Amino acid sequence: MLMASLHRPLSLLLPLLLLIVLSEHLGLEAEARNLQNPTKLFVFGDSYVDTGNVGRDVGSSWKQPYGVTFPGKPAGRFSDGRVLSDFLAKYLGVRSPLPYRMRNLMPQYVKYGMNFAYGGTGVFNTAAHFPNMTVQIDFFQGLITDKVFASADLDNSVALVSVAGNDYSFYLATNGTAEGAQAFIASVVNQTLKNVARIHGLGVKKIAVSGLQPLGCLPQTTASSSFSRCNSTFNSFATLHNTLLSQGLAKLKEEANDNSIVVVLDLYDSFMSVLNHPSTHNIENHFKPCCVGVSSQYSCGSVDEKTMAKKYTVCDDPESAFFWDLVHPTQAGWRAVYNNLRATNALQQLQC
Repeated sequence: MLMASLHRPLSLLLPLLLLIVLSEHLGLEAEARNLQNPTKLFVFGDSYVDTGNVGRDVGSSWKQPYGVTFPGKPAGRFSDGRVLSDFLAKYLGVRSPLPYRMRNLMPQYVKYGMNFAYGGTGVFNTAAHFPNMTVQIDFFQGLITDKVFASADLDNSVALVSVAGNDYSFYLATNGTAEGAQAFIASVVNQTLKNVARIHGLGVKKIAVSGLQPLGCLPQTTASSSFSRCNSTFNSFATLHNTLLSQGLAKLKEEANDNSIVVVLDLYDSFMSVLNHPSTHNIENHFKPCCVGVSSQYSCGSVDEKTMAKKYTVCDDPESAFFWDLVHPTQAGWRAVYNNLRATNALQQLQC
């Protein structure tokens, strides 16, 4: 869902990034619950869970007004504040894990796990030229080989796998047909299952896999109806994805025949629960995004290249909106989804 150009290495920006990441980790620590045996969290996926892997020079997540709610400035999250991985870390009682590309700058935080997710990526290659999930797991395996993480670390850890639909966006953008959609959905799910099996094979016994959110309710889709109604066709694609995913993960767990725990985080129902009953979660704008471009050629964070004038508008209160931009929830939106997930037994199983 994020369109991004090639990543370039950081240079003079490293000291600034170090301060930003340090401040956000300290902020999250204050919210974390102290458990006697805190787990590590390993994160794989896309912009729904990325906390700073996409480079500052290419990612909208490093531009104003992203991060306006938390930590108060752009810090690499595709939201005004915290994202799904932050809330899961909070639930587990650990710091939100360090972005992979910061591992050498802040080695003291490696003990809390690692976030390998890159915004815009999928299980296959997409328009975003960043590591897909296979490569992200390669990074993880490399750290295990280098003994950064030991077997005991993995036994007492949780993996979060996010597949938010970038593969499908890329499929449609490259002339994918409606007739071929079902077969492509099956291929995305099958690759996801392979990824989960590989993470399990590396030693992680507790894995949470996000189901697909209602794609037809994202602002990039509802914009055509002035943000008033969802697209049932896109939602049916998401439903098929989730059905195949649940079936595949159940089979995977059965074949593993051990004490591993693999759960699906039902983002579809959690999103819909909030969108159908927004006032219950103190949400006023449930479909209309908070941050939008002034016209269709601009997006949240856009500026005029010559005058550097803002080409976007931001709502008065991001806490009252479910969506931040055309694709991503606000921190308030993610909190509402997280609170809904806590009512299910999926998260509870991760603490067994």
